[in-house]
Amino acid sequence: MNNSKQTFITAFALFSLFFGAGNLILPPFLGYNAGESWIWVTLGFAVSAVIIPILAIYGYARLQGTMLDFANKVSPVFAIIYSVLVYAISISLPSPRTASVTYEMAIQPYFDISSLWVSVIYFLLVLVFVLNRSKILNLVGKFLTPLIIIILLCIIGIGVFGETETLRTSIFENSFTEGILEGYQTFDAIGGVVVGGVIVISLTLQGTHTYIERKSIIAKAGLIAGLGLFIIYGGLIALGAMNSGTLNVENRTEFLTLLSTASLGAIGTSFLAVLVALACFTTAVGVVTGTSDFVKGLFSNSQLAYKITAILGCIIGVAVGQFNVGFIIDIALPALMFIYPITIVLILLNAIPKEYATKKVFQLVTLTAFVFSIPDFLQFFASEAFVTSIKSYIPLSKFSMGWVLPVILVFVLINLFSKRNKKSDLKIN
Repeated sequence: MNNSKQTFITAFALFSLFFGAGNLILPPFLGYNAGESWIWVTLGFAVSAVIIPILAIYGYARLQGTMLDFANKVSPVFAIIYSVLVYAISISLPSPRTASVTYEMAIQPYFDISSLWVSVIYFLLVLVFVLNRSKILNLVGKFLTPLIIIILLCIIGIGVFGETETLRTSIFENSFTEGILEGYQTFDAIGGVVVGGVIVISLTLQGTHTYIERKSIIAKAGLIAGLGLFIIYGGLIALGAMNSGTLNVENRTEFLTLLSTASLGAIGTSFLAVLVALACFTTAVGVVTGTSDFVKGLFSNSQLAYKITAILGCIIGVAVGQFNVGFIIDIALPALMFIYPITIVLILLNAIPKEYATKKVFQLVTLTAFVFSIPDFLQFFASEAFVTSIKSYIPLSKFSMGWVLPVILVFVLINLFSKRNKKSDLKIN
């Protein structure tokens, strides 16, 4: 297979990897709340939901390793702890959220059944597919994403180029940083760290491309996939903003359904709901399978460990998935505020030239990200006065970005200090 064809195949795989059904409900409502500042939230959302995840894939292309290798430069113990935390978060939040999205978009509007029963049935089916590792989902997935994209482009095109009212004033103090924080909720950076290695391994197993060719293919594919994600996300945010002056909604899934109905009618909306439900299901199966595989590897490829993890993952899915999407998004915030800064730092350090990302840089920069993300994590548990007193000393902390400047400062200082030491050693020699 020639490199150009392989590039487009890889680009489509990357797009499908990051374009989860849960992501559909975030951009429109973000645009709705941003109103006239929708461009700024689009740029912020693109940073955390497009650029960082694509850089994670590029980091894997350079590393040619596993998720443990991704964090191994900090320390082997840290790599294991970090990996366990990421998988625990993945199986506890984004996986159950797929059941909640399915219920609110595809079940609740048409059937009188409780969310608990839907969650039970949903994760029983997930468990069946995970234990049997069916290939049917891969075949279905190849058709799901293109169909959803076509429908979304129709919704965006009809909505954006139709008549629009005056846009509302943004409810955000800083629309750019709010866009970044909302991008956390896509879990795409974590997704890139969790399954990014799959793309690299798939290309390697083909045995037809050299290391340089694989890097080139993944880099170009990443740009194409990133552009596609940016167009879809930007279009959905713009669509939400252009309806901000006419609609009054408080629910993310309800808003997407209203926009779909306005563009495609009831039949089109029902069709989209079915596709979204199927896409949610494939995502849940992928997350539970990936987590079970990871635990299986920790226990010497124990099939029992795989089955126990799958069962526990589905039990957690039932327990959390019965709640509404908004609630799951809210309870995810503390975990995201804690793990996302560390994840972003690891992604960036794995993507930059190795001479600027030594073991010491990895250790101290990651430690800095951890320390300065603690106030953002504590704000959900400690008293407001206590957290505010800490944040008052940290730049950008009122936007939940207090870790950014310290990380940059530590990174620059370590590299300058290391460079100066190298020059001193050369003079002595």
